[in-house]
Amino acid sequence: MVTEEHARAKRPVSALLAGPYGHPLHPILVTVPIGAWVASLVFDIASLCVHDPAFLTRASMWLIAVGVLGAVAAATAGLLDLVAIPAGTPAQRTALVHMTVNLLVTGAYVGGFFWRHAAGTGGSVGAGMLALSAVSLGALGFSGYLGGKLAYRYGVRVADETTQAEGYTPSRPSR
Repeated sequence: MVTEEHARAKRPVSALLAGPYGHPLHPILVTVPIGAWVASLVFDIASLCVHDPAFLTRASMWLIAVGVLGAVAAATAGLLDLVAIPAGTPAQRTALVHMTVNLLVTGAYVGGFFWRHAAGTGGSVGAGMLALSAVSLGALGFSGYLGGKLAYRYGVRVADETTQAEGYTPSRPSR
């Protein structure tokens, strides 16, 4: 049974900023920090394997910055989705943990960016920087699991079943 509060959580607070009904922006926007931070870790590891790692460490640092900017955009849309979730529900608790982990991960990447900037990009990435990126990416994976739970289990910002059924209604063949 879908309650009025559950139906409200499927609707955007602001379609302009959060995306229209049935097509939220948050899931699209999270691909920017995820992709940038995964690529950053790949570049970090690659910097340990090449003769002249400066270009990889520099690229990794800037990928971290791109990821942070993308995370800010994703967080804005995600916050708009969060405020539509009814208070005191399992969906809201999951969303709050999801948000908290994402804020911690973003903070870790901001710290990592400034650490790298201060250390310079002339050599390969240090073990501490590499560990920070790996742990942060692991936490991001956990947060992604929670985001999937919000969408696929609780249906946050997912169109209702009647709307979804439109995609499974056979179309009439054209004559």
